[in-house]
Amino acid sequence: MQSKIPATVVTGFLGAGKTTLIRHMLQNAEGKRIALIINEFGDLGVDGDILKGCGDETCTEDDIMELSNGCICCTVADDFIPTMEKLLSRENAPDHIVIETSGLALPQPLVRAFNWPEISTKVTVDGVVTVVDGKAVTEGRFAHNIAAVDAQRKLDENLDHETPLSELFEDQIACADMIVVNKSDLLSSQEVDALVSKLKGESRSGVQVVTSSMGALPVDVLLGQGIGAEDDLSARHEIHHHHHHHDDDEADDHGEDHHHHHDHDHDDFESFIVTLPEIADPKVFADKVAAVISAHDILRLKGFAAVSGKPMRLTLQAVGPRVDTYFDRPIAADEPRETRLVVIGQTGLDRIAIHNALAA
Repeated sequence: MQSKIPATVVTGFLGAGKTTLIRHMLQNAEGKRIALIINEFGDLGVDGDILKGCGDETCTEDDIMELSNGCICCTVADDFIPTMEKLLSRENAPDHIVIETSGLALPQPLVRAFNWPEISTKVTVDGVVTVVDGKAVTEGRFAHNIAAVDAQRKLDENLDHETPLSELFEDQIACADMIVVNKSDLLSSQEVDALVSKLKGESRSGVQVVTSSMGALPVDVLLGQGIGAEDDLSARHEIHHHHHHHDDDEADDHGEDHHHHHDHDHDDFESFIVTLPEIADPKVFADKVAAVISAHDILRLKGFAAVSGKPMRLTLQAVGPRVDTYFDRPIAADEPRETRLVVIGQTGLDRIAIHNALAA
């Protein structure tokens, strides 16, 4: 049976840096064919032009679709579902779909739409990524330019123009599988630590909170979360309701991070390989991996293991607290019977302690 195409929902206020994050992702896609759905609104339609200029083979104009009839979830049946059907029926189907919601978006109704029968068998929500403006949130403003957010809100008659931004922010956090604290380079290390700690306390268990500047996140951290969020709606329900009618949601974001123009790389992240002997028991080893991930705040851990007495290679993939293992193929005669794991996390991982804990 053909596996479902994963889709990542990127949400966050106007100016948080969603477009910057997505453009960086497209420019560093590592061969992944990524299709992009942008929820444009009103006359703020500039994201498409920005992204279409990225000049990358994973970012052709055919792979970018704009929804410009107002918020996605007020137009699910007329706009979003037909766009998804068109994308999913193409001969050269994408490897991954990324949906950038508008700046006042509630992700929950969009996640619910993935259960519509027209698309439910073909696509799954890989994860919901909420981008926050670290400096604005630290200063209690939630968005860098409150006036721009209010102007955006007035363009959409379906939105409740009186809802405090704090309530919209809480709902975006409630739905998130990953929270990206962007513009962290504008904060002191103490402010970053305090905000990360606060957001971890306000989000569901297992939600990853990462920091970035200029939206520079490695693709294998951003994509491939494997959450299946549409099957987990009760855990991420809206705390507040903000629409005047049926479902609820959105308006738009072309927020750029203009504060620095240096070449942004992945200095905030690191990865390394741990090589171990073959393992005795996959279940015991998976439990050990989960404990090490939790103890060291590891974002991703993936690789292969040889299991004593087994001819097949064990594949291991872990995202946060979830560890999946399966046997994928026979180990070749010329392959070493060993365990090789790639560990990915924010800079500062204690490599020796992680190696020793996995080897124990």
